[in-house]
Amino acid sequence: MTDTAFTAQDIATFLQENPGFFDEHAEVFATLQVPHPHGSRAISLGERQILTLRERTRELEWRLNELVRNATANETIGSHVAKWCCRLLSECDPQLVPGEIALGLAEQFELNHVALRLWNLSELPDQGYGEPVSEDVRTFTDSLKTPYVGADTAFEAVAWLDAKPKSLALVPLRLEADGAAVGLLVLGSDDPERFTPEMGTTFLESVGQLASAALHRLNPASPKA
Repeated sequence: MTDTAFTAQDIATFLQENPGFFDEHAEVFATLQVPHPHGSRAISLGERQILTLRERTRELEWRLNELVRNATANETIGSHVAKWCCRLLSECDPQLVPGEIALGLAEQFELNHVALRLWNLSELPDQGYGEPVSEDVRTFTDSLKTPYVGADTAFEAVAWLDAKPKSLALVPLRLEADGAAVGLLVLGSDDPERFTPEMGTTFLESVGQLASAALHRLNPASPKA
């Protein structure tokens, strides 16, 4: 007689090709013992399936809760952005728009430190938000295609803040999408996790676009983006 050795794959293939095997041999299914996934004892195959389903259910619940948390956070952010936009739209004096951009963001999003500098706007005074900035700052801002977020506080623009933050966001402002920058918005937080390299910048990009749109009032002769 020739001995026949079955591999694990052979057995798995047989069971896949014979789905009625355990119906025909119910006693095998009832008495079959497999290792416990989180212990050393053996359990029945049915109990193992129940444990697997419970783990999958917990994973799905975690994912659902994460989606709910994200949706709630996004709804809150959307509400704050809407209130900030209302402030920008209701300001009748163009000279006060920069203050509404900076102070409005600080209030709506509870930011510890906010600074704003603007340039090349025809109706912008050369003091306050229009104070001169270095050519290095302008060149750096032009190079930002998306907002910077992170813990590096060595940027020259950080000196505009009243104190050094633990995390930072730098948002370039442009009157036209592909045009030269006309300003830099600096957002600082005492929370090192508020602005991190891992976070998305879609929200900050929207803030930059909305702030830039409002700045057209300080440069009425410019084409609208």
